[in-house]
Order: sequence, then structure tokens, then C-alpha cells
Amino acid sequence: MMDTIMPDIPRFYTALAEWLACMIFILPLKKRMAKKTIPLMAGALVVQSVFLVVTGNLMIYFWIPCMVIAVILMIGFIYGCCDIGSTDAIYFGMIAFVVAEFLASIEWQVVCFIWKGQMPALWIRALLLIGIYGCIAFVLLKIMQTHLPKDGKMNISPKELFSAQLIAIAVFAVSNLSFLTSNTPFSGTYSFEIGNIRTLVDIGGIAILYAHLIQCGELRVKKELEAVQNVFQNQYVQYKQSRESIDLINYKYHDLKHQIAVLRSEEDSKKREEFLNRMEEEIRQYEAQNKTGNKVLDTVLTTKSLYCNKHGIIFTCVADGTLLDFMDVMDICSIFGNALDNAIECEMKIPEKEKRLIHVTVSRQKSFLILRFENYYEEELQYKEGSLITTKKEKSSHGYGLKSIKYTVNKYEGAVSIDTKDHWFDLKILIPMKENKKEN
Repeated sequence: MMDTIMPDIPRFYTALAEWLACMIFILPLKKRMAKKTIPLMAGALVVQSVFLVVTGNLMIYFWIPCMVIAVILMIGFIYGCCDIGSTDAIYFGMIAFVVAEFLASIEWQVVCFIWKGQMPALWIRALLLIGIYGCIAFVLLKIMQTHLPKDGKMNISPKELFSAQLIAIAVFAVSNLSFLTSNTPFSGTYSFEIGNIRTLVDIGGIAILYAHLIQCGELRVKKELEAVQNVFQNQYVQYKQSRESIDLINYKYHDLKHQIAVLRSEEDSKKREEFLNRMEEEIRQYEAQNKTGNKVLDTVLTTKSLYCNKHGIIFTCVADGTLLDFMDVMDICSIFGNALDNAIECEMKIPEKEKRLIHVTVSRQKSFLILRFENYYEEELQYKEGSLITTKKEKSSHGYGLKSIKYTVNKYEGAVSIDTKDHWFDLKILIPMKENKKEN
């Protein structure tokens, strides 16, 4: 007959499981303070172990408060090591807590099942502890690396966090119900039976939270893609409106040319001649549209150059638009529209108009199309992990212009690089040429 008495899990084992569960998230995420990460990891293990061992003999009434404090320590450990927000840290902490419960439960259940009645030698227990914890943690680490975003930012919403907390609390409550009372339909009577319930419920909780994590990640990607698509659509709408405006300007321009010709044929005074010259000079800016050889690019550049002229921004462009014939209309609008909008926005912050400078180049080097957008800037730019950080206050709702550019360039297997030197912002795009792929 099987011995129904299973000793309590050593508190150090639980502390080690909680620490290791946190490490599953900490290792693949970006670090907040790289040089201090290892000391922080070691300190967290010591604190978690001391706390659980010291509180091991407290009365049952203090059990739940102590578990809450242990979870808070885990969340603080993750937040202190990783460059993530507090909401994401709490979310990862909830998952780590359920994982820790599973690790501690299954390892201890295996030990007690194999050696009934008497514990094996300390070195055997240590090997089993390292083997079981290590194998499970390694598998979960690989899974997390696959599904966690590269920047480590899940941007969990309050609703998503609340649902994850409910799942973790429910899993913990059901898995530990038998330890509190056996007088329920869901409680076990024997210690091994209680251990089985706990292990099975914990692994089910991990599966549910894993599905929840994947769903949150998919929603995050979907929202970001929708934002990028909105940027695409807005640029295309701007292009169509600009095309109509420029066509109207062309009609007006030709009418004025005929009117001026009629006025010149009459006898005019010197003052009227000067007026007509000035009038013709003002009209010339509309005639001097960007004639690059690509109608879409001409429209975008003309619209932006007129805006720059109105706001005292010196805009220069050297472009061979025929090089863009293989690109889709919306892609041209997205790249040039977003790049120039960002540059114009930067120039508008410069008080001295003579420093407001933008230069665009479209050229070819061997079999590569080179798009270059340069503009002068004065405010301090910040980089993080090689990426430019937006200077706007609402950082979460901005930065999609550059993201849409990168998204579009990736479609053509191109590359985007940013260089900032001597107060010049240089956005360079390199795209392999694909001749005659698409005609605009």
C-alpha cells in the first residue's frame, strides 16, 4: 500500500523555483542596468530564500499574506532587472508565480514518489533538483524567447493584466485548496493525491497563461500594424488631395500666363511693368514644380516644397524619379511623405529660419536605389538599443512614421539607417533595384 504521507516542500526549494521562474523572463528581456544585473540576481535569490525560510513556521493565517509578499518580491525582481514598465512586470510576475508553483510541486512529487518514506542522500536530491528545475526552465525559456517581443515591451493593457491576475489567483486557489481544507468537492484527502491536484492544476494554469500571452502579443502586433496602415492610408489620401490641388494650380497658371501676355501687348507704364514682373516671379514658384520623371514623386515633392516655402524652410531636391518606377504608388507616398513630414516637423521647432534646411536625394549606385533625407536639427536626440526615441510626450502613440518607412522598405528587401552628426539628421534608405516590376 502506498504511503500517503508526503512531507512539505522545503521552503528553499520554493524560493529557488520562484527565482528561477523570474529568470525565465529576465534572461530574454532587455536589461535596465546591465552592469548591476548579476549582483541584483544574486541578491534577489538571497532575499527570496531568507524570506521564505524565516516565514516557514508562521501560523496558517499568515500564509496568504506571506505568499503575496513573495509575489511582490518576484515582480520587483523582474522590474529591477528588465527595462520594462510596471504593468508588464506585474504581468510577467503573475506568470512566473504559477510557473514557480509548478516547478516546486512536480520536483518534490517526483522525489517523494521514488523514495517513499525516506529521503535519499543530499547529493541525489541536489542532482534531481538541478535536473528537473533546469530542464523545465530551459524549455519554458526557449518558448518565452519565441513569443516575447524583441524590445521586451508587451504594453499590457489594464484589462489584460486584470484577466491574467484572475487566472493566476484562480490557479493558486484551486491548486492549494486541499492544503486548507479537505471538506470540499474539489479537495484531496491523501497527501499524494493533494500533490497530484496541485501539479495538474499548475500545469493547466501555465497552459492558459501561455495562451493568454500569445493572444496579447498578437493583439499588440495587430494594433501596431493597424497604426502603420493608417499612416500609409493618410499619406495616400494626402497625395490624392495634392494631385488635385496641383492640377488646379496648373490650370490657373496657364490662364495667368495668357493674361500677362495680353497686358504686355498694351502700352503700360513703368510701374505696371514692375508689377507684372513681380507677379510673374510669384507665379514661377508654381511652374517650377519638381519634374523628376515620376508623377507620384512630383506631387509629393511639390506639395512639401510649397509648404516649406510658406513656412520659411529651405527645401532642395536632386531626384531621378524614373528610378522609382518599380515601386507601388502607396509605398512612394509612405516613404517620402513620412520622411518629409518628420523633417518638416523638426525644422518648425527651429526659431531661426535660415537654419531650417531640408535636402532630398534620389539616386542610383550600381544596382541599388539610394534615398537620402537630410535636415538640420537643434534639440537633443536620444537613442536606445540603436533605435531613435521620439521626442514627443505621448511616446506610445508616435513613432509610427519611421516604423511605416521601415515596414515599406522591408517589402523591397531594403535597409534603413539613421545617422546624426554635427546637428544633421541623415535618413538613408538602400533598396535593391527591380527594373520594370511595376509601372505607376
